[in-house]
Amino acid sequence: MSGSAARTATADVVCLGESMVTFLPSQPGRLADVPSFGRGIGGAESNVACALAAAGHRAKWVGRVGADGFGDHLVDAIAGYGVDTSAVRRDPDRPTGVYFRTATDRATDAHEVAYYRAGSAASAMSPHNVPYDDLLTTRVLHLSGITAALSADCLALLHDLTAPRDGRPLISFDVNHRPGLWREGETGPEVLLALARRSDLVFVGEDEAEEAWGVHGTEAIRAALPEPDVLVVKRGADGVTVFSRSGGGDTVTTVPSLRVAVVAAVGAGDAFAAGFLSATLRDLPVRDRARHGHLMAAAVLTVPGDLTGPPPRAYADRLAALDDEAWGTLRLGPGWTVADGANEEVRVT
Repeated sequence: MSGSAARTATADVVCLGESMVTFLPSQPGRLADVPSFGRGIGGAESNVACALAAAGHRAKWVGRVGADGFGDHLVDAIAGYGVDTSAVRRDPDRPTGVYFRTATDRATDAHEVAYYRAGSAASAMSPHNVPYDDLLTTRVLHLSGITAALSADCLALLHDLTAPRDGRPLISFDVNHRPGLWREGETGPEVLLALARRSDLVFVGEDEAEEAWGVHGTEAIRAALPEPDVLVVKRGADGVTVFSRSGGGDTVTTVPSLRVAVVAAVGAGDAFAAGFLSATLRDLPVRDRARHGHLMAAAVLTVPGDLTGPPPRAYADRLAALDDEAWGTLRLGPGWTVADGANEEVRVT
């Protein structure tokens, strides 16, 4: 990560996107049957910013919220993780987005999400009303396909930010294909493919690549996305495969997933991206970048919400440095992130 943007960076990572107030169910069941909800925060990009700040990096979130109580809560809660929120803009005419979800795994048919984000303050983001100085004076700018789906203005913003320019920071892009967010008649898969091909570091799930672009398998996904210097293909329980350009070709690194006693399967993708970016900022080897991604994801998977504190850096480094056999024997459950030198691993049998 070199160039003028890196030399004058005021943040390690800037994350741009919508954050919403999340209402979490008090018990399992259909939305129609849940009697009450607890308030939290949610948003792919702000989740990444919070995790990075908690891990000790200079993280900034750039977004737009309403001039309302929910907007106050979001800014305060995200800042509470140590994130710089000074570039967040308040919209006096549009509300902060909110959503409700069930307690079931997002991948199951029983999972329900009710979004109330149409016409939100974030959907009004455009190249004309976001602080470009904040977005470009960073080592890494992290974006996601969710923002592109919010409005034509948001798409124009991402198109502009991913355009080639002198001193551009490293562009990290999480595809985050959400078919339900795209408006009728729009070609979401084509848009996401174009944005990913203009980025430097791309995160994409093997399943979402097949759904969006009809390609299956890591090699086929790389063939569809030849431009990014680093392509991270997430393969669920099978781990991740990372294509990293070196010299005239790719180095391919496959890192198995950890075995985790899952409490709630939400937020893991954002946490993985944060862990991978954290290790990238520290210039760790590709294998260790993926392992830090898995560890950060395991921290979130073993708590009920989308966010939690990461394991201490020294502890995570020790786990990431394990040999392949020891890595494969790790079993992580609730409370594992508080382990210390006297109790180096929390294992679940």
